[in-house]
Amino acid sequence: MKIYGLQKTSLLDYPEHLSAILFTGGCNFNCPYCQNSELLHPLNCTPLDHEDIFSFLKKRAGILEGVVITGGEPSLASDLDEFIRRVRDLGLKIKLDTNGTHPEQIRSLLKQHLLDYIAMDVKACPEHYCRAAGISSVSMEAIRQSIDLVMSSGLPYEFRTTVVKELHDLSHFHQLGELLSGAALCWLQTFRDGETVNVQGLHPFSEEEMAKAAEILQLYVQEVKLR
Repeated sequence: MKIYGLQKTSLLDYPEHLSAILFTGGCNFNCPYCQNSELLHPLNCTPLDHEDIFSFLKKRAGILEGVVITGGEPSLASDLDEFIRRVRDLGLKIKLDTNGTHPEQIRSLLKQHLLDYIAMDVKACPEHYCRAAGISSVSMEAIRQSIDLVMSSGLPYEFRTTVVKELHDLSHFHQLGELLSGAALCWLQTFRDGETVNVQGLHPFSEEEMAKAAEILQLYVQEVKLR
């Protein structure tokens, strides 16, 4: 598994846990609003040495409580389970961020009891998924399988949707709610522009529009939060 970034400390990314964040490279999506565009195709970057990563984690094992594995898309790595096992051997919990396109990987990790928290990005309602993901074809069956696996895992979890003016409409949130029906928690994230965003010129929803989107989604899921 190729790791291209390490954030040594975070109080925000793993709820109620002090964590380090590892950024994998490569992704099968090309989301226009991606904040980590440099990780989508990191051909000119040198991955971090695994032993350096584990040396750091060992030194911080008494301070850190968990590790967040994000991307890129971590589920593309065939050795993800081996890597996670090494992290857990240090007594650290694992939060996985995923786009849900590889339910078989999620299923395997759950079966091996290698995860402690799952965050799955749900890009849009089914009708507009490809556009939000920036690719021509998405298996909605795989997305639905992953949603079901996450919801039935018995682990704490969250679903996340980044809301972009050019990609989402208030009318879409009923369909999104149906896709996530019964979920415990969904975050609606306000798009924030920046130099590393994959496509320039995108815009966020207003505060009023975000509140309305949350109100619609609340009809289908147990809790909706805004950030």
